[in-house]
Amino acid sequence: MPRPVRPPSKRFSVLLRLLPFLRPHWGKVAGFLTAMLIAAGATLLLPRGVGWLVDNALNSPQALHRAALLILGIGTLMSLASAARYALITWTGERVIADLRRSVFGQVLELSPAFFETQRTGEVITRLSSDVTLLESAVSSTLSVALRSSVTLIGALAMMAFTSPRLTGIALLVVPVIVLSARTVGRVVRRLSRAVQDRLADLGALVEESLNGIRTVQAYNQQESIRSRYDGVVDASLATTARRIAARTAAMAVVGLTVFGALALVIWVGGGAVLRGELSAGALTAFLMYAFFATLAVASLGEVWGSLQQASGAGERLFELLDEHSAVSEPAEPLPVPPGQGALRLERVTFRYPLRPERPALDALDLEIPAGARYALVGPSGAGKSTIFQLLLRFYDPESGQILIDGVPIQRLRLQDLRALFALVPQEPIIFTGNAWENIRIGRPDADDAEVRQAAADAQALGFLEALPQGLSTPLGEKGITLSGGQKQRLAIARALLRQPRVLLLDEATSALDAENERAIQLALETASRHRTTLVIAHRLATVRHADRIVVLDQGRIRAIGRHEELIRQDDLYARLAALQFGEMLENMDSPAQS
Repeated sequence: MPRPVRPPSKRFSVLLRLLPFLRPHWGKVAGFLTAMLIAAGATLLLPRGVGWLVDNALNSPQALHRAALLILGIGTLMSLASAARYALITWTGERVIADLRRSVFGQVLELSPAFFETQRTGEVITRLSSDVTLLESAVSSTLSVALRSSVTLIGALAMMAFTSPRLTGIALLVVPVIVLSARTVGRVVRRLSRAVQDRLADLGALVEESLNGIRTVQAYNQQESIRSRYDGVVDASLATTARRIAARTAAMAVVGLTVFGALALVIWVGGGAVLRGELSAGALTAFLMYAFFATLAVASLGEVWGSLQQASGAGERLFELLDEHSAVSEPAEPLPVPPGQGALRLERVTFRYPLRPERPALDALDLEIPAGARYALVGPSGAGKSTIFQLLLRFYDPESGQILIDGVPIQRLRLQDLRALFALVPQEPIIFTGNAWENIRIGRPDADDAEVRQAAADAQALGFLEALPQGLSTPLGEKGITLSGGQKQRLAIARALLRQPRVLLLDEATSALDAENERAIQLALETASRHRTTLVIAHRLATVRHADRIVVLDQGRIRAIGRHEELIRQDDLYARLAALQFGEMLENMDSPAQS
C-alpha cells in the first residue's frame, strides 16, 4: 500500500522540535555558545592584528616582537575555544539523538497493530537508522557550523563596515544573488532529500521482506526477480540523488562566481584607494581578510543550508513516527484489576479491520465464557476466530459493543494490567534472539530458575533444551533458527505456562508437533487450564472434541455452541468439518502403510 503523502513543514520548523530534547543539556549548550563566541571574537581580532603589523610592526624589532606575541595569544585563545566548542556540541548532539532514538522507538513499540497494517517494518527500521543518522549529523556538526559561520559572517561584515563603508557596500552587492540561490535550491534539495530517504526506506523494506522469506525465495528461484527489483530501487535512488547533487552544485557555482567576482572588484577599488593615499595598506589588508572570512562563512552556510534541508527532510519522516497515535488508547481514569478467575463476556461486538472495511470480521457477536471453562473456537478461515483473540488483548478496539473480563469492560483497564491477565500461544510462535532462560522469562521476568525449568518441563521442552550444548543457556539464534517448529512451539507454551494467567489463549498451539509430543502437550495444557479460562482456536477438531463448549463461527457470527456430539447433530457446517477430518483420519488408519 502506498505511503500517505503529508505536506512538508515550512523551512526548518522540524528541527525546532529538537528543542525539548536539548532542555536537559542547557548547561553544555550554554558552554558551547560561550566557546563559540570567544572563538569567533578571537578570529575577528586576527585581521586587526595583521593590519597593525603591516602598518606599524615592521618599523622596529620591539613592535615586531609585540605583534608576534599578540598573534600567538589570539591564535591560542581561538584554538582552545574552538576545541571546547567542538567537544561540547558533539557530545550534546550525541545525547540528544540518543534520547530522540529512544523516544521514537518507545513510541513505535506502543503503537497498535493497525499502524503496522499500513506501514512496512523495513521502512520503520530505515527511519530509526538512516534518518536518525542524518539528524545526528545535523545536530552534532551541521548546526554548530551554521551558528559559527553566522556569527563569523555578522562579525566580519561589521568589521568590514568599520574599516571601509564604501568597500563594504560593494561587497554586499552579492547578497541578493546568494539569498535567491539558497532559497531556490533549498526547496529543491529538501524535496529531493525526502525522496531519497523514501527510496532508502523502500530498500530497507525489500531487504527485510526478502531475508525473512529467504527459504521461499530460494525454493521458488526468485533470487533474480528480487535482485532486479532491488536494482530498480537503487537506480531510482541514485537518479534522485543525482538531481539533488546537481541542484546543490549549480548553487555552489553561482554563489562562488558571484562572491569572488565581488572580491576582485573590492581589490581593484581598494587598491586604487591605497595608491591615492585614501586608505592604508594595513587597513586594506585587514578588510581583505575580513572579506575572506565572510566569503568562507558564506560558502560554509551554503553547504550547511543544503545539509540542513536534507536533515529536515529526514526529520519530517522521523517526527511523523513520534506524532503517530495508537488506535488503542489508555483509559483516562483506569479501574483497578477486578478480582475473579477470568470470566469473559462479549456483548454485541462488531469489528472491521482497517484495510478490510467492506465486511465485518465480527458482526454483533454475543458470547459468554464462564471462569475456568475451556472453550474452543472453530470455523473456516476468516470466520473471526483470531479476531476475538486480537480484541481480547486490545490490539484493536471493537467498532461497537464491549468486552468484559470479570465484569469490568477491558477498555477501562490499563493496557499493561489487562494483558497481564492473558497468556497467548500463537500458531507461529516468536522466538527472540537469546537463550531459553530469556525467552521463557518473557512470560514472567521475575520468575526464578526453578519456576522456569518447571514451566519448560510442563511444556515437554526441558528434555531438548537440556540436550543443547550449553543447556538452557545456549544461544537460540535469530528468530530461534536453531530450533525446529515443534521445539519453538513448546518453548512458547512454556512461556505461557510460566505467566500463570487468568485466561490462556491457544491458537493451534499443537499444530507443529508430532503425534507423540502432541499428546504430551495436550496433557500439559489440560493440567494448566484446570484453574483458568482457556480459549482454543482449532482447525483440527480432534484437539478440541473434549472442550467444555465448542463455538462454531462463520463470517463473524456464531452459528452454534455446544459439545462435539451435539454439534455433529445440530450444525451442518460443523458436521461437514467433522466428517471431512474424521473421515480422513479413519481412511488413513485403514490404508496400508506407504513406503
